Amino acid sequence: MPGAPRNLIIAATGASGAVFAREILRAVENDARVKRADFIASDGALRVFAEELDITGRNDLVQQLLGKRSRKITQHSNGNIGATIASGSYPVDAMIVLPCSMGTLARIANGLALYLIERAADVCLKEQRKLVLCVRETPLNKVHIRNMQYAADAGATIFPVVPTFYNHPIDSNEMARQFVCRVLGHIGLPQKDAYAWSGKAKKK
Repeated sequence: MPGAPRNLIIAATGASGAVFAREILRAVENDARVKRADFIASDGALRVFAEELDITGRNDLVQQLLGKRSRKITQHSNGNIGATIASGSYPVDAMIVLPCSMGTLARIANGLALYLIERAADVCLKEQRKLVLCVRETPLNKVHIRNMQYAADAGATIFPVVPTFYNHPIDSNEMARQFVCRVLGHIGLPQKDAYAWSGKAKKK
């Protein structure tokens, strides 16, 4: 696909939904159009990975999530504010935060770039690159809603984690895969196994 993003940043934060982070890394790893991906997991994300996927530790996190060694994904420490992706001179086409906690949203929306995830997001906004925030919280209070507006006004896309059911997913992994397909399609990476609504009910 001409113009498809080649260099991505994927970040995972401390909201529930580790399966979504795992599935987007798998999709990016298997998509030949993506040449390089940089991955950041916050401390909160590490705890969620442990609780929801039984994955522990910081070392070889990408390999644990993929189930194999990656050919293109580089992991960064969230505390490394001097990493390559903290600079606008580093070529990046899009950044996806999945899942995006309300704390991460608040820091991005208000320009508080104390950690690498927020700094990389801030760089995407200032360089007018695609930034997709897959927020995950319910119910939403007025602070959450206001921060979503601030982030959207700054140029981010607010893409709530809302799985579909009209495709009759067989389990949570399939729900996550189809949501990831929607997110990647939104940034110009349509996935071949994405379910497309035809206007007719799916036959059982």
